[in-house]
Amino acid sequence: MLLIYVSKLTNRLGYTLNLVFKTILNIPFEITLDEEYFCSYSGPKICYSRNKIGDGLYIKSTSLLYQTSVENQEIQVTEMEGLPIFFQTYGKDITLPFDIFAATFYLVSRYEEYLPHRKDHHQRFDYKDSLTYQNNFLHVPIVNKWADFFCKKIKDHYPDINVPIRRFHFVSTIDIDAAYAVVNKGLLRNMGRFVKDLVDRDYNSVYKRAMVMLKKEKDPFDTFDYILKTANDYHAELLFFVLFANYNTYDKNISPNSLKFQQLIKHLGDYAKVGIHPSYASFADPTLLTQERKMLASVMHKPIKRSRFHFLRFQLPVSYQNLTDNNIEADYSMGYSNEYGFRAGICTPFHFYDMESDAETNLTIHPFAVMDSALKKYLNLSPDEALDVLKTVIDEIKAVEGTLYTIWHNNSLCELFGWEGWSRVYEQMLDYAHQVKNK
Repeated sequence: MLLIYVSKLTNRLGYTLNLVFKTILNIPFEITLDEEYFCSYSGPKICYSRNKIGDGLYIKSTSLLYQTSVENQEIQVTEMEGLPIFFQTYGKDITLPFDIFAATFYLVSRYEEYLPHRKDHHQRFDYKDSLTYQNNFLHVPIVNKWADFFCKKIKDHYPDINVPIRRFHFVSTIDIDAAYAVVNKGLLRNMGRFVKDLVDRDYNSVYKRAMVMLKKEKDPFDTFDYILKTANDYHAELLFFVLFANYNTYDKNISPNSLKFQQLIKHLGDYAKVGIHPSYASFADPTLLTQERKMLASVMHKPIKRSRFHFLRFQLPVSYQNLTDNNIEADYSMGYSNEYGFRAGICTPFHFYDMESDAETNLTIHPFAVMDSALKKYLNLSPDEALDVLKTVIDEIKAVEGTLYTIWHNNSLCELFGWEGWSRVYEQMLDYAHQVKNK
């Protein structure tokens, strides 16, 4: 067992030690404030304090994890053996040249999102303002890499320490923003699309819409059997998030009252996990979030425990507090809609730390690394270029034996409306992830 000495135990410090050693590295550990006990302990041990005691490994602490407030931090990013680091420390006896626990907490808690910052037109934190993007390591699961680097230092110093083997894991998640392009959309909505397609001279869409309305072709967004079969072929865990809300400017799914839509959701629930996709409007209306969750639960006949915000529109900590109030146990929104990478610097599920109450919560955050629309719409990548990015992301996560979460949409797999060639990307991504998992 690993013994860790701390001069003072705070909520932030206890949370971070659990995250690094229990959640990421799976190393059993004990915390002590007893100097005499620590110095006499003969097994693997780490001292985390301003001054070193004993003969174990030493991480010199900075002040962040002993604070309870949120305030601007002076951060300068430098490098350690090819890895970016910050919260640097100095001294001849230090094991690492930075406070790994403070740096980890800063990223995973999303500390910078509690500070004054610019918001985009959807009232979201702008990835361009993030420390990781501005210092060119957004695409790296740096928290996991730091943990692995530290683990090697521990093993070098204590060769007999038992470090359990970790395994790469992969989950394919699908957002259902619009279950159907034509079916159950109603005459007015379909006529509006007809007019728009005619004005845009998109005669192919006019034809497709007419064929579906005449029941001569399948709705193009109805790719669900394909998704279920493809995920099964590559042994991928599958999770759907359903937008189950009334029609709005940014919420354009089928009416929750549609029996066909309800039957679809029940069908998906027979083969995969289903979560709520809280509507765009619920961002500022917790009552609406509760209503949507209850409606979906009544259709599924089971509690709804998973969530991902529509448009990834959330604000810390209030949005996560609203989820907790609704008995949601897991959220999958931690990432960016217009860039791939690791928003919290990590590729391992972790508990949300509420900076407002200065306490760890039971809400588990499952950070995703990449979304289909980020690759196509915002980065303007071709299918082949997107596949290269996906393989790079998979390799990064495999290198630290983390968990890969990706976001696709049922309509992005329809091979129409600009998404030609992207179902092949989805299949090859699943295939590559499956191969990597079995290496």
